Amino acid sequence: QVQLAESGGDSVQAGGSLSLTCTVSSVTYNNNNFYMGWFRQVSGKEREGVAAISPSGANVDYDSSVKGRFRISRDNSKRTLYLQMNSLKPEDTAMYYCAVSINANHLRATGVIEERDFDYWGQGTQVTVSS
Repeated sequence: QVQLAESGGDSVQAGGSLSLTCTVSSVTYNNNNFYMGWFRQVSGKEREGVAAISPSGANVDYDSSVKGRFRISRDNSKRTLYLQMNSLKPEDTAMYYCAVSINANHLRATGVIEERDFDYWGQGTQVTVSS
């Protein structure tokens, strides 16, 4: 069992920055040998992958819509995942979720961040960007 808790969502002006945090607690996986990712969802639309990071943090993947503006990182000693979001746009407005993937088979093979790879999810934190 893995529990995830996101924080840091807020309302900002376009061009601004936000930093999201996700803390991980687990009674099953005491190590950090799992992929983690950030997804976002707009009401009425499918959840889309934003960024993902390997267990060591050495490998990262981004959706093309955020590449160069967002940065994913993790601190395994604190069991925490981060998403630094810069140059925010109104189209970045969404509920942001962090997630854990135990195997990440498809992600590792393709670099494409999809829900099917992820096993555990947080409750989400809202990001609103106004123009």
